[in-house]
Amino acid sequence: MDFSYSPKVKELQQKLHRFMEEHIYPNEKRYEQQLNEQKSRWSDVPPIMEELKQKAKAQGLWNLFLPDSEYGAGLTNIEYAPLCEIMGRSLIAPEVFNCNAPDTGNMEVLVRYGTEEQKEQWLFPLLNGDIRSCFSMTEPHVASADATNIETDIRKDGNEYVINGRKWWSSGAGDPRCKISILMGKTDKHADRYEQQSMILVPFDTPGVKVERMLPVFGYDHAPHGHAEMTFENVRVPAENIIWGDGKGFAIAQGRLGPGRIHHCMRLIGAAERALEELCKRVQNRETFGKSLSNQGVIKEWIADSRIEIEQARLLTLKAAYMMDTVGNKQAKAEIAMIKVVAPSMALRVLDRAIQAFGGAGVSDDFPLAAQWANARTLRIADGPDEVHRAQLAKLELQKQKDSLYSLH
Repeated sequence: MDFSYSPKVKELQQKLHRFMEEHIYPNEKRYEQQLNEQKSRWSDVPPIMEELKQKAKAQGLWNLFLPDSEYGAGLTNIEYAPLCEIMGRSLIAPEVFNCNAPDTGNMEVLVRYGTEEQKEQWLFPLLNGDIRSCFSMTEPHVASADATNIETDIRKDGNEYVINGRKWWSSGAGDPRCKISILMGKTDKHADRYEQQSMILVPFDTPGVKVERMLPVFGYDHAPHGHAEMTFENVRVPAENIIWGDGKGFAIAQGRLGPGRIHHCMRLIGAAERALEELCKRVQNRETFGKSLSNQGVIKEWIADSRIEIEQARLLTLKAAYMMDTVGNKQAKAEIAMIKVVAPSMALRVLDRAIQAFGGAGVSDDFPLAAQWANARTLRIADGPDEVHRAQLAKLELQKQKDSLYSLH
């Protein structure tokens, strides 16, 4: 496995680092300030965001996540990994480069499974950054870590589908630019367990679609993006809005979540790197009990452990990306599951040490540490909780040992 960066990737890394230094970090506070100056945090998008998006697009730092060269930058997963890591250093950066969830996953679904009409209507505006989208899968009344539990009803009625159900944690639904939801529900509750589900495109302005409330995360509203609880009451959409076909929802979900999971891990490594940098700066500029914090033995251990853990997580992420590129997402499912368990926990530990080094300042919003910690903690649940990934890994490992014993006999 060769994890060295190509000249193309090195050039993009330099451009991204420069863009982050010149445009992203100086405008993080400005973004939040503009958001608070609006009539409502949900009424509009801070003007600085559109300014930054246009700058990024002009520099060719756009849609880097999409390996399909017809629509995206044509980068492999292993090429995109170090770039996504840089974006993860700031919570506002992924949107600036049009590499933000859930739009990335939704665009990948449309590229892979969408009809030409669906691409024309929804994919191209998303690729241009003209609209936003959300993904409606999780439900409040069932354990949605098992996607077969999903209860939302999608029923065929002539040349339409009628949708009834309640969703929550539909990230992106609060954005005034959100125009489309990819919704997962059941079209046939009597089919095979993994062929009951379907995914369907639901325009946000369809009668019966209602955002009931926005859900905060550890007190952060993540406006104007947000996470919504939504109801779909007798929502009628054309039959051609179904994606791929009836009963294909579970298969699409598995294809969609692979890249999404590893993108989260890439960004978390960037968040951890920035936290470690902030920690090192802080401890060299603060004194306690007559000596610099950096000379305290426990602080040195924090720094060393953080560096070790970041490097371990990065290598595992690169291996997973390499496997996805060479043998496909399905064959790389063990590596994807491993890094999805490892990266959030690693980032939380590094961020926690940085917060501790900052003292009271660390839990405030004067620095990005608290917000990044809250974001990282959600990722031990989002896209499958740790326990589900561990169970899958154990199953794969047991099967591997069983196969090995059979081959010996």
